[in-house]
Amino acid sequence: MFRVIPYRGFEIHITLTPVERDLYSVTFQITGHNVSANNADGALIKVRHGPFTARWAYLVAEIAGQAAVDVLMGPQVD
Repeated sequence: MFRVIPYRGFEIHITLTPVERDLYSVTFQITGHNVSANNADGALIKVRHGPFTARWAYLVAEIAGQAAVDVLMGPQVD
């Protein structure tokens, strides 16, 4: 299962992999701007402390991806 979430000009690509019935391991990758799979910023990152239900997996990966973008971009000025 796969989902893409736009955030602050980046895309957070979330992939769920089934490990048991109704439980998934989850990875995410950030793309956009100058980020690519060839550098550490665009690396595929596995979310720890799983497996998760699908709903929790998407939520945890989205929050982790947003936090990573916030670290790359700095504080968001409103």
